[in-house]
Amino acid sequence: MVSKLEQLKKMTVVVADTGDMDSIRAFGATDCTTNPTLILKAAQMPDYKHLVDEAIVWARSHHGVRSRATDRLAVNFGVELARIVPGRVSTEVDADLSFDRDAMVTAARALIADYEARRVPREKILIKLATTWEGVQAARILQKESIDCNMTLLFSLAQAAAAADADAFLISPFVGRILDWFVQAEGKTYTAQTDPGVLSVRRIYDYYKAHGIETIVMGASFRNAGEIEALAGCDRLTISPQLLGELEADHGALARRLSPQTASADAPARMELDEKTFRWLLNEDRMATEKLSDGIRLFAKDLRALREMVSRRIEETV
Repeated sequence: MVSKLEQLKKMTVVVADTGDMDSIRAFGATDCTTNPTLILKAAQMPDYKHLVDEAIVWARSHHGVRSRATDRLAVNFGVELARIVPGRVSTEVDADLSFDRDAMVTAARALIADYEARRVPREKILIKLATTWEGVQAARILQKESIDCNMTLLFSLAQAAAAADADAFLISPFVGRILDWFVQAEGKTYTAQTDPGVLSVRRIYDYYKAHGIETIVMGASFRNAGEIEALAGCDRLTISPQLLGELEADHGALARRLSPQTASADAPARMELDEKTFRWLLNEDRMATEKLSDGIRLFAKDLRALREMVSRRIEETV
């Protein structure tokens, strides 16, 4: 029998959750996603020194916009990744802009302009935005400009509903980070089928399919292969190289768990969310509130580390 990875590819678009190009080539992913944490890790690998060096040279010759050196680095990786995957590359807007709609829009436009200047069309790129109220409103503006958005750090149905209302191209509901929260908060042990992160994605998937929402659901942030198998059939799944390797090595049967035809008829009614309602529903969901805040902080921390690394390199070469 073929591997579970190959079986999964027949029912779900497999996305590599990494900035490591060798891993993407090895597993034949259709799309790939990056974030500050992944870029920071990849930027320290010898194989990608030339991408860091280019960003440093660029920053030295653009004294007025040295603060954008990390954006330049992210696009450097994105350009290379776009040559490998047949589908989309996701590039994240800086996490410290997550509560500033206009700043996110400006940053997204700049990223797309940089890609297009290097002959990578916007249709190849997804701009990742944190699913705050401001992030959702930024997506609403960008989607009208044919800049497709990937709404990340998404932990609740309210966030998913708001993203759909903004016509976001894709959402990335997190699985593993939800599991982490419930394990710590309740001290329980969960199976793949009772995993609260898996159940959250299934509910969002059912909601989208029940209401004919075209926004793509891409499960993300997995802690084990069981979570992935429990979401087989989801529109897309973004998976780390380690778990891709586990799926490739496993030749057992993989059952389809999600499909538009079998989506639950018990999906919630279509939600109408203004800012007040969104913020209230998010506030009422302790897990989603804490994990969204925590996720922004962690990405911002790695972004600061990346900026410090680039700044040191700039100063060393002056």
